[in-house]
Amino acid sequence: MDKVSSDCPYPGCFFCVMKEGNPSKRRSSILKFFRELPSQDDDGQVLPISGLWNTAMAHPNDPEFIELGIFECMAALIWKGLKNRRWLSHDQNIYIPYYAAHIIGSYTMNMEEFAESAVHAGVIPPLVELLRGRLTWVEQRVAVRALGHLATYASTFPTVASHGEILELSIQLAMSSLEIVYSHFYQYVDRRLSYHCDLLTRGMGGVEMESRKAEEWASQLQCWSLQLINCFAFKPEFLPSICKTEFLIKLPGMWGGLVNENSPAGKSLVTTTRLHCHPRKGAGPFLVGDTNKFVIDKVVPALVDLAEITTLGDHKKLGDSIVSVLQDCIQSQGSGRNSISGRTSEQIEDLLNSKQRLKWEKNMPKEDLHIKQAAALVVKLEGNSLFSSGNISGAALKYSEALSLCPMRSKKERVVLYSNRAQCHLLLQQPLAAISDATRALCLHKPVNRHAKSLWRRAQAYDMLGFAKESLLDAILFINECSQSNDPDLSQRQNKVPDYAERLVKKQMRAAWLFREAAIKHGGVHSQGDGGDLYGPDTDDSEWETASESDIGNDGRDEMGEEDDGDWNNDDDRKDYEKSLMKDIKHGYNVQLVEEEP
Repeated sequence: MDKVSSDCPYPGCFFCVMKEGNPSKRRSSILKFFRELPSQDDDGQVLPISGLWNTAMAHPNDPEFIELGIFECMAALIWKGLKNRRWLSHDQNIYIPYYAAHIIGSYTMNMEEFAESAVHAGVIPPLVELLRGRLTWVEQRVAVRALGHLATYASTFPTVASHGEILELSIQLAMSSLEIVYSHFYQYVDRRLSYHCDLLTRGMGGVEMESRKAEEWASQLQCWSLQLINCFAFKPEFLPSICKTEFLIKLPGMWGGLVNENSPAGKSLVTTTRLHCHPRKGAGPFLVGDTNKFVIDKVVPALVDLAEITTLGDHKKLGDSIVSVLQDCIQSQGSGRNSISGRTSEQIEDLLNSKQRLKWEKNMPKEDLHIKQAAALVVKLEGNSLFSSGNISGAALKYSEALSLCPMRSKKERVVLYSNRAQCHLLLQQPLAAISDATRALCLHKPVNRHAKSLWRRAQAYDMLGFAKESLLDAILFINECSQSNDPDLSQRQNKVPDYAERLVKKQMRAAWLFREAAIKHGGVHSQGDGGDLYGPDTDDSEWETASESDIGNDGRDEMGEEDDGDWNNDDDRKDYEKSLMKDIKHGYNVQLVEEEP
């Protein structure tokens, strides 16, 4: 290793220290550097801190700096920034609290022993002050990230939890994070703090990149807040603080956005629901009153639809696990006020009966199963005929009859029947039933969630309900299936993506914009000299125009869910919508609505 450079004018330079060839001297010099840095007021302190930031991200499991006091140093620097605003505003010191909190988070994300060292070094109190918003949302983001890592470990969680305000601050931040980032950064382009812009883009982008990165960081701020809340949600004593009406109402909408589709937001919701619905043996319900009953009644319909899944990712026999939990719900339900509703019980019983039917069919002669399958096919064809003649209600009944006949193991045929019935529900303005059937078809399909027509039908049903995010994700999955399709009708087209799907994605991208609610509340985005745009420059119509749209005129599909408002204004609108769908059937603008073969 190189010796210390004789050209450097700073004897204690961190970068020179790192080049020291003698390991003993190197460790001694690093230890001295960490001890003395917080008390120094020299210019250029941000340079070694940014170097440590890079090292922490690249080698988060390296114990060297942990042993030499990096946590004590970072905690002291955060305190210095909070207490000495004059120092904070000097040179580039404004960056230091951000880097310090980020370094703490990086070194504690994998190693429990590092987290224990961090807690012993006293990092939690300064991180809590950043979480309070003593500086800006940028520092809140890295503080909640670091605290979330510390709360993950059994040995350090009690210390985190002993700071009672952390949970409440996290809940408030999860609910307000998007509004904070929008109003404090995104909305007024010419008022953006320069150090925020530098941190977001590393000096490599302009206004557009700043805005895109701000959306990503806002999503992370919300999701990391939920991750921290999730650590508390595993402890029964904290559930009363978490399960408050205002938070639970907003929680399902905290999805993380397309930039963060694997966010912990959904995991937190599932965890909280699991703790409500399936308490440990002997523990009893975690909350008094009707909360347990209410959650079960809300969750069961969705779980019943998912019960046909066999494997999803790393989860084996997922459907069997769902059936087992629902069976426990029936067996352990109370009486009177604490009993689940009759409709919920009926849905669970129907599911259990279908599983029993599968067992019976395994013992049936093959000839009998073939007869049942042939009978189901005849009824399905009758349903197709009724659908083509415009008798949608009659067709739906025939598909239901066919499902009752079709063997449970005939999954391909059942996919078709569920998907066809979903289309009937769409035409009958029954979006919830359409979602249920489309979901069942997607669960039965192999591979799971890859049946294009069911994805499109569910996307339309979500659109009818005004669920923009859900509709958007299904529409994107549908487009993905179209792009990979070997369907001859699609392969002959230069662009395999149907124009109506592109238009739905365009509509839902606007409706599901991460800052949409904040923009409605606070007003549109402002650049210097303009009047503001509700959606900001990134969502201008021209950006979403596609090749297939720019070359065509109005093909008569404007009525296909493209209204700004998802609700029907009157009965005439409802009838017009159904007529337009039937018109699409005749002209072939939509995907084939009824499948003849699986």
